[in-house]
Amino acid sequence: MWHNKRPVVYIASAYTKGDVAINVRKSFIAADKLAKLGYLPFPPLFTHFWHFLVPHAYEFWIGMDLEWILHCDCLLRLPGESSGADKEVKFAIQNNIPVYYSIQELISANAVHSF
Repeated sequence: MWHNKRPVVYIASAYTKGDVAINVRKSFIAADKLAKLGYLPFPPLFTHFWHFLVPHAYEFWIGMDLEWILHCDCLLRLPGESSGADKEVKFAIQNNIPVYYSIQELISANAVHSF
């Protein structure tokens, strides 16, 4: 049984602006780095594959994304222009969920704060 709760990190990133495949890859690379550092990453762009198989409207996906944010200890905003990721950042801030703009910033804050 797992007794130590790993900090859960929501990964907000670009999706439709630029190359979708590259954007999804960047999100999963960040998730992999976080997992190797002991975090429990949540890359919402996994829904790219879900949507491919069972499409839904944008509102369906963003509604789930915002609810997932509420279950996370913090949000990591990856670089790149994205109105959706910007909405997620704003939502996190409104709900007192810390927002970080790099993995290094998140690691540094984690050394100071206890999630």
